[in-house]
Amino acid sequence: MLQSILSFVAKPFVWLGGLFGRLGTMLKIAIGLALLLLLPFYGYFFWNTQVWNGFNPDYADAYNVASRQAGDVPEPSGGIVSDDVTKTDTQTESGGPQTCRRSMIVEAAGDLVNFNVNENAWISSMLLYKLGLFGVPWDATPYFDNKAVFQRGIHQAVQRTAVELVDTLGRVRGTSEPDKDLQTARSDLQYNEFYWYWSFSPFGPKTPSPAVYRTARKNLEKFNTRLEDCDAVFDARADNLLSFLDRIAKDIGGTSAVLRERSENYSSGWFDTRADDRFWFAYGQLYAYYGILTAARADFEDVIKQRRLEAIWDELEGQLRASLNITPFIISNGAEAGWLMPSHLATLGFYILRVRSNLVEIRTILDR
Repeated sequence: MLQSILSFVAKPFVWLGGLFGRLGTMLKIAIGLALLLLLPFYGYFFWNTQVWNGFNPDYADAYNVASRQAGDVPEPSGGIVSDDVTKTDTQTESGGPQTCRRSMIVEAAGDLVNFNVNENAWISSMLLYKLGLFGVPWDATPYFDNKAVFQRGIHQAVQRTAVELVDTLGRVRGTSEPDKDLQTARSDLQYNEFYWYWSFSPFGPKTPSPAVYRTARKNLEKFNTRLEDCDAVFDARADNLLSFLDRIAKDIGGTSAVLRERSENYSSGWFDTRADDRFWFAYGQLYAYYGILTAARADFEDVIKQRRLEAIWDELEGQLRASLNITPFIISNGAEAGWLMPSHLATLGFYILRVRSNLVEIRTILDR
């Protein structure tokens, strides 16, 4: 089996080598120079697909409630509306301007965008990623696409969060005018993930995807700055938290179904070349939601205390963090009852179901 795979992979190179040998000297020189020019670009591409800058399974610690209580973040204030009461700070004793609390959910969403497009290159819109292997998209091969699908998993979670910020969290009772900065950020985050400088469908020049996502991050930061200046609203009511958790539960529930379908129907162990795509997309979602839900605990601190949700929220964060420990070198999609090849899809799917169960339980308590 391995010999057949190696023979299949090497066949195009053997064919190209034979064709090159039959060319004239000048044409060989021209092609050789072109290949030399391409080498740095492919080196840059391969480096960016293999090195994950800033990856940290414990990044969510920056958004937890303890850091607020330690004084890293200002106390609740005029920007936060909670339980039908707008909390407004008075001016400080020194007569300085009042300050309000930033939203940790918005902070986490912005940091995740920064991780995707600033700390790392956005793989999905890179030209060499789009060109693929001899015209075959990298997504359709077993190579160089794990980081791209991981980034897209993160991005989907951020997109979902941006929608909720516009529709409910960033306005009072969903009836006030939507916040313009959040609206712009949501629109930018919906931008096509695969756009380079030029597109054939639709035909014409385009703004690259990462440039648009950087603009979205700036608008998220603008909203948080206005919130800190008491010039915006974050509606931290129990029903908004319930709605937010319900959307997240449905989002990861869909991912769980994708993992189950692949695990049940394509259990060929280490030789399932599509299993890694499903795994790393789901892993990216969990990575993002770990930070976003830890941040939600800080933003909805009063609601969580009033409904006595601390213990189950601890369990939720613990399950999310534990899922990030699953980082196998090669993704295996073996039979669940198999004894030789593990089933990493089933293992990650188990954690997703545990997280979803926690979310449903929290939602049930909030709905009482």
